[in-house]
Amino acid sequence: MNKTIRINEFEIGRDLPAYFIADIASNHDGDLERAKELIWIAKEAGADAAKFQHFEASKIVSAVGFENLKVGHQSAWEKSVFDVYKQYECNRDWTAELVRTAKEAQIDFMTTPYDYEAIELLEQHVPAFKIGSGDITWISLIEKIAQCNKPILIATGASSLEDVDRAMEAIRPYNDQIVLMQCNTNYTGDLGNLKHVNLRVLQMYAQRYPDAILGLSDHTPGHATVLGAIAYGARVIEKHLTDDNDRKGPDHLFSMNPVTWREMVDRSRELEAALGDGVKRIEDNEQETSVVQRRCLRLTRDIASGETINKADLEELRPAPGGSLAPYQAAQVIGRKISVSKKQGEALYLTDVVI
Repeated sequence: MNKTIRINEFEIGRDLPAYFIADIASNHDGDLERAKELIWIAKEAGADAAKFQHFEASKIVSAVGFENLKVGHQSAWEKSVFDVYKQYECNRDWTAELVRTAKEAQIDFMTTPYDYEAIELLEQHVPAFKIGSGDITWISLIEKIAQCNKPILIATGASSLEDVDRAMEAIRPYNDQIVLMQCNTNYTGDLGNLKHVNLRVLQMYAQRYPDAILGLSDHTPGHATVLGAIAYGARVIEKHLTDDNDRKGPDHLFSMNPVTWREMVDRSRELEAALGDGVKRIEDNEQETSVVQRRCLRLTRDIASGETINKADLEELRPAPGGSLAPYQAAQVIGRKISVSKKQGEALYLTDVVI
């Protein structure tokens, strides 16, 4: 299915360029001016959207639940999980300023809402909503976002196929503008994570959910996964962006920086140009090559009009001018009379033969 959706002025579909989302996430470090600067950096790096994450610590994590839980990348944080989330909240009073800055930078403003109030606050400001992998089982939240009737981007990290099916079933009664994103939710920035990205899931998604646009939300270093995902049909790409990987904060380490982000986009655009339309043909830039590299039937001797062409009279040599007989056509002319006199070495054409 060659379906398209629109995010503001950007049309997204199988035969169209990928839409790039720079996930600023917590890399604003609790500073509005940094958040605004990162929007401009995202634009300069080639992103189509600058995305934030709107959570409030008390509405996303349980202080009690994390008090004695020491697992994952969060176990290395110097502060408690609750305190870190509190420190890196995207202040909701910033909303108007962030939206204004995005408009000035001519980049889409987007966010992931992590509670109902965030959805209601931001619905009027965003052209699409992103649902993070961690909320794939929060069906009531998914349904509320789906009912906003905006494109809905849903990441599927750390999820089973059953989880994905359940989420898709929740969205479809309200919304058919779905971007289904393969994702691996390991945030260590370790190159070893590449073997867990499992890009071939995109092939399965394409068959199982033909009504969805494919995407990739990725946290691995570099952009090999992005190129692979685009080749497999992903047309929405989300990667974290920071201005400095050495800054302290939960997202800086595994984020891409302006240089690597720009490189990723540039290489992706080159790949898109190379993908083509899947129709096998002699391309426009191969027309001359098809002449100089191909062989045609050429005469091994001077031959007069009316003579019979024998196998020994033919050889296969380059070049092959347009209309000349290809080697596989030899059987069509052997044993037939030639209708014009020709010199040794000349190419043979079907019009030269009495059929």
